Amino acid sequence: MASPTSTNPAHAHFESFLQAQLCQDVLSSFQGLCRALGLEPGGGLPQYHKIKAQLNYWSAKSLWAKLDKRASQPVYQQGRACSSTKCLVVGAGPCGLRAAAELAMLGAQVVLVEKRTKFSRHNVLHLWPFTIHDLRALGAKKFYGRFCTGSLDHISIRQLQLLLLKVALLLGVEIHWGVTFTGLQPPLKKGSGWRAQLQPSPPAQLASYEFDVLISAAGGKFVPEGFTVREMRGKLAIGITANFVNGRTVEETQVPEISGVARIYNQSFFQSLLKATGIDLENIVYYKDDTHYFVMTAKKQCLLRLGVLRQDWPETNRLLGSTNVVPEALQRFARAAADFATNGKLGKLEFAQDAHGRPDVSAFDFTSMMRAESSARVQEKHGARLLLGLVGDCLVEPFWPLGTGVARGFLAAFDAAWMVKRWAEGTGPLEVLAERESLYQLLSQTSPENMHRNVAQYGLDPATRYPNLNLRAVSPSQVRDLYDVEAKEPVRRMNDKTDSGKPAAGSVGTQEELLHWCQEQTAGYPGVHVTDLSSSWADGLALCALVHRLQPSLLEPSGLQGVGALEATSWALRMAEHELGIAPVVSAQAMVAGSDPLGLIAYLSHFHSAFRSTPHNPGPVSHGSMGTASAVLFLGKLQRTLQRTRAQENGEDAGGKKPRLEVEAETPSTEEPPVPEPDVLVTPPSQHQEASTEDLCALCGEHLYILERLCANGRFFHRSCFCCHTCEATLWPGGYGQHPGDGHFYCLQHLPQPGHKADSSDTSPESQDLPTQSEDNMPSCPSTPMAPQEGTSPVPSPSQPTRRLIRLSSPERQRLSSLHLTPDPEMEPPPKPPRSCNALAHQALEESFVGWGVPVQSPQALVAMEEEEEDSPCSSEEEAEEEEDVPLDLNMEQALQNLAKNSGTMNNHPTWRRTLLRRAKEEVMKRFCKAQAIQRRQNEIEAALRELEAKGVELELALRSQSSSPDQQKALWLEQLLHLVQKKNSLVAEEAELMITVQELNLEEKQRQLDQELRAYMNREETLKTDADRQAEDQVLRKLVDVVNQRDALIRFQEERRLSELASGPGAHG
Repeated sequence: MASPTSTNPAHAHFESFLQAQLCQDVLSSFQGLCRALGLEPGGGLPQYHKIKAQLNYWSAKSLWAKLDKRASQPVYQQGRACSSTKCLVVGAGPCGLRAAAELAMLGAQVVLVEKRTKFSRHNVLHLWPFTIHDLRALGAKKFYGRFCTGSLDHISIRQLQLLLLKVALLLGVEIHWGVTFTGLQPPLKKGSGWRAQLQPSPPAQLASYEFDVLISAAGGKFVPEGFTVREMRGKLAIGITANFVNGRTVEETQVPEISGVARIYNQSFFQSLLKATGIDLENIVYYKDDTHYFVMTAKKQCLLRLGVLRQDWPETNRLLGSTNVVPEALQRFARAAADFATNGKLGKLEFAQDAHGRPDVSAFDFTSMMRAESSARVQEKHGARLLLGLVGDCLVEPFWPLGTGVARGFLAAFDAAWMVKRWAEGTGPLEVLAERESLYQLLSQTSPENMHRNVAQYGLDPATRYPNLNLRAVSPSQVRDLYDVEAKEPVRRMNDKTDSGKPAAGSVGTQEELLHWCQEQTAGYPGVHVTDLSSSWADGLALCALVHRLQPSLLEPSGLQGVGALEATSWALRMAEHELGIAPVVSAQAMVAGSDPLGLIAYLSHFHSAFRSTPHNPGPVSHGSMGTASAVLFLGKLQRTLQRTRAQENGEDAGGKKPRLEVEAETPSTEEPPVPEPDVLVTPPSQHQEASTEDLCALCGEHLYILERLCANGRFFHRSCFCCHTCEATLWPGGYGQHPGDGHFYCLQHLPQPGHKADSSDTSPESQDLPTQSEDNMPSCPSTPMAPQEGTSPVPSPSQPTRRLIRLSSPERQRLSSLHLTPDPEMEPPPKPPRSCNALAHQALEESFVGWGVPVQSPQALVAMEEEEEDSPCSSEEEAEEEEDVPLDLNMEQALQNLAKNSGTMNNHPTWRRTLLRRAKEEVMKRFCKAQAIQRRQNEIEAALRELEAKGVELELALRSQSSSPDQQKALWLEQLLHLVQKKNSLVAEEAELMITVQELNLEEKQRQLDQELRAYMNREETLKTDADRQAEDQVLRKLVDVVNQRDALIRFQEERRLSELASGPGAHG
């Protein structure tokens, strides 16, 4: 505040300006300040210097010091870098205001127009470390004292806009409210410049404003003419946001936030939510700021069942239209979800009011997101050039669960300002555009992990932010279409096919090429003569030869003597699926009968794309030339292992046996993949295979076309039919099971278990209560499919090694609870880096709570620490503002861990305590973002597969019809069908890779929870433990051993694949 003895009225206006919490109050106080100082608002950097010169008391000086430090960076050239440049910025969102501030620091004359007249968006934004540092450097703490206090890493949109608005006003940006930009007005003659078309009628000075740079930050619904927008579609995704009044009571401050929890890795929480409330969600996030902010992804069937949606419509705009959404039901839905997620600790949840005075709760669609094809253009008419740039949502609409919107928006604002600087320096238009597009290519790949770690060095120069920067990734010749001599045609929207439009590498071009490849692969095998793609495969010998060539260890050709065609074909189909990862498209009966030549061609084309690099020498190939280990293959083996494990468990339960606690001490096998069981070859097809056909879906009974076929457990299904019997969710590879009792398929969350007990319904996603003496509190969701505990293959070898029972001491159990398996450092496997500092810090901090008399898993302790940091006065304001979360080397990480375990030392180092808390939250957010990115990509793949299926049905109908089409046309149709098959196989392979990552996330979360449970038991005195406690501890330990073995199997799989890729060269595929 101003000094009590100050009589300068400008000081009072300035203090009101700093503290203003409404947009109108900010504007009125700033106008009063300018009047008191005799200045006109919007005067650019000279205005800032005049204000600074007249307000030189201590409160103002601390702000000037921060802004001067930023403006003194060499890149700004003391405000003269763009002194002759005139800019128009459209939109006063966070990205538009941030871009305007950067342009003003460069010395440009900046005018900003905004159609709204107030800031009313309560939704909360997640901030990356560099955005927190950037905003602090602009004086965020002076404008909003609670900004990112302690370990907080988020801010409401309204508060962010307010503080950026204050910065922009101080830097001399001219802002016009209630003005809508509708388009560009080109120069009418030579010597005139570009103007804006604005509504309603703008002031004369604004209407005549001529500019040479336009920065559009007006949101995803408005993109200037000339830009092409691509639509990225996925499966239907319905988001719900809700803002509740934050009374800032003691009880409210003690409720822990939820940085993000996803069904992918924490199924037990969502199962409990469903049981308790009937609400079915995919994820949920809870942040505290001006409001209690919740955002979640809900399932459509749940919204229909609970009456939130009146009717099911295929069109998303009708489904979520105001006439189809019941406001009262939506409010009940959001309130119930929020109440459950916080264990009812927020008390009465009262909705905050939106801009229209209504409860601030809404349902929105993020099924499709828009992304501009280019980030900048240049238009020229009558010799006047205009540089156009996009930032914010009109450049890339963010996927909200990733929390990347404002971070990447700020990066785009910096990149756009750098582009303007290069433009002002006289760099050629094509060079400027090429540089900007080179930076744009990096934007979607950025994350806190792959940018420069030292956020304090970030500046306008892209080299300070992006490592391994290549500003010539795009050449000037590639951006010629972005330089328009006349006004370009209106914006075009293109439907993104989710990479499905790109041909798969090594795809089969023609039927003749596929036949030639098959002949080369089967050459030299006795009795095998491939002359076509139909009758030559009827006896099964050709397919067996092809499988043997690609995996010689499975069976010698001499073993097929005396075997019937159906048996040989069945064996080959099974081995191709179980050992090569090639899913069947056609049944053994159809291959022998030759009744489905198109299906056979599609099936063989999968072999070609997967093993196209295999040498074409006659005779069997060496073992080392087998294709790279496939994620599809690995997931298939996990699926079959799960089924065997469940069958064994059912048998043990029926016999009243209890599994013994044992650890298999075995040496990992280095042998080749196991030879199949002797009875595999001579076993005839199962009864359900004989009774069904690949032409009919095993569930709905409708016709199945080639592109629609999905094989599971020897039967064929539509992908749309192959869903969970309970929740109707799509079943992903490796993420489902078949119940032996009813025969239905279930997702792992709803797969029934013998002796299944209901889970507790009051379980918070980020804080579980300490385990009780019974097993009722254990997670009720099914375990992840059991991975093998021996060898390198997920399928157990027929000869089981002898098991040795190991008795574990308490210290050994303690070490096991913290076990994190990784290969040797020099092997550097891609999937599992060493445990991060965040996880270690989180663990160390939890352990340190025990010494303070606080329960191990008490979230209130974390929140109390945060609130203590917020409420306690700092001895030095500047010192508090300058605290940064700097990168730590390994020695510092170890020191922090030791520090956290010493409660007395921790109390003496609050800065390190805040660092540990912040890094723990970053780890939670990182895992959540990774899960949401996977889920989004899965949905995009599913949408792309539906499009491929529709095209494939059309082509197959044309090929199978008895039309009089010429042979050339049919050959073209067949080539197109094979191309679609290759694209489908490519997407399915990518889907399997994603599921491998899902397995990793799931197992990481399980191990983390089991670590906490086991540590809680071990922290109890042995003399105080009951028999029930010891039994529960053994159960937790047994589950932990299972999880460790499963993670070990994943690590071995990834390492084997990496080594195989290195041995096979860049052309190998699996």
